[in-house]
Amino acid sequence: MSDDQQSKTGTPTGPRPEELRFFGTTWVDHGGHYGLRRIGVAAGSLAAAVAGCFVLRFAYEGLEIAQVGGFVNTLVVVMFAVCSAIAFRKTWEGFGRRPDDPAREASLRSLKAIGFIGSLLAYFLRSFTEAPGEKLLRAEYEEAVARYEKRRSTRTGNPAGRKKPKPKR
Repeated sequence: MSDDQQSKTGTPTGPRPEELRFFGTTWVDHGGHYGLRRIGVAAGSLAAAVAGCFVLRFAYEGLEIAQVGGFVNTLVVVMFAVCSAIAFRKTWEGFGRRPDDPAREASLRSLKAIGFIGSLLAYFLRSFTEAPGEKLLRAEYEEAVARYEKRRSTRTGNPAGRKKPKPKR
């Protein structure tokens, strides 16, 4: 943080940037090994997605061993595919804007958990261009800084230190 954004007591003044998962506040100035963190998020999310696919494959093989039938096997595959697609879309949209209805997002949490592979793939793809969610937080932070600077520049100083106007005769 720059010296002009700190008061004389050493505490920061003005708006503070929101932290991003795995990045903290390094997304603001792209410091603190930001590039390496993005590579790590991309590699980690891809590795987790691949591991999740293996787990789902083992589950599917378990259904085949149990001989539950072709309908159930197809239903399970379609369910995971649809949930992954919805999770991908909702995760991708969450990188660009805040949810309109937080209660609806909370109700979709279990669906996104089932389609975790879609969310992991969204993280993987988004980390090629930015830290996932950086664009949204940067816009909000820059707006907050602009509002803060506008408020700060319109002040005229300490009102108690002003001279009293002379009384009219």
